[in-house]
Amino acid sequence: MELHNLKPAVGSVKKRKRIARGPGSGHGGTSTRGHKGAKSRSGYSRKRNFEGGQMPLQMRVPKRGFKNPNRVDYVPLNLSRLQEISEKFNLKEITMETLVASGIVRKNDKVKVLGRGELKASLSVNVHGISESAKSAIEGAGGSVNLIKPAQTKSEKFQKKAKVVAAATVVEEAPQVIETVTEVTETITKTEVVTGDDPEFDLLMSDKVEESGTVVNTTEDDGPTISEEEE
Repeated sequence: MELHNLKPAVGSVKKRKRIARGPGSGHGGTSTRGHKGAKSRSGYSRKRNFEGGQMPLQMRVPKRGFKNPNRVDYVPLNLSRLQEISEKFNLKEITMETLVASGIVRKNDKVKVLGRGELKASLSVNVHGISESAKSAIEGAGGSVNLIKPAQTKSEKFQKKAKVVAAATVVEEAPQVIETVTEVTETITKTEVVTGDDPEFDLLMSDKVEESGTVVNTTEDDGPTISEEEE
């Protein structure tokens, strides 16, 4: 083999497709696009999952259930598995750090202990969740259980923030409410300084209430006005 004998492998190099060069090129006429239709026009781009206008598959299939955004996935560990871990690694305390270091779970996993199997060792277990049967079995073997407090979800953080904002708003509006109540009380005190047999009637028939308590009657009668001094 020499340099002038070298050539690429068969099928690795293909001729470029040259269109609109006349019928002699083999790609003339419609330039391999066919007659009419959207695909023969310029600017056409295939839409994902487009089926020519009929109902696409993802819209035809039924939808059931929903995806819970607050779902928590746990890695299950049974009592028999805890017994194996304690014997293999000679552990008296099962924590997330020891489980991660042993390669049993990943650092972002949440662990829940279930009650299948038998536990003979006395262990101190620190996990995210545990069943009642597993808890009673661990405590019956002389061990203890401590649950890791879960982190707050986004919805809990939002609710807590909303409560704080609402409380701050109430505190800010409290002085305004007190001032409004004070003004109303003063107005009622001034308007109640009306004398006569029927204070409500006198107030309706008057057009001016002076601070001294005098009511000016606007009726056609020229009778004397009623005041506190006359009483």
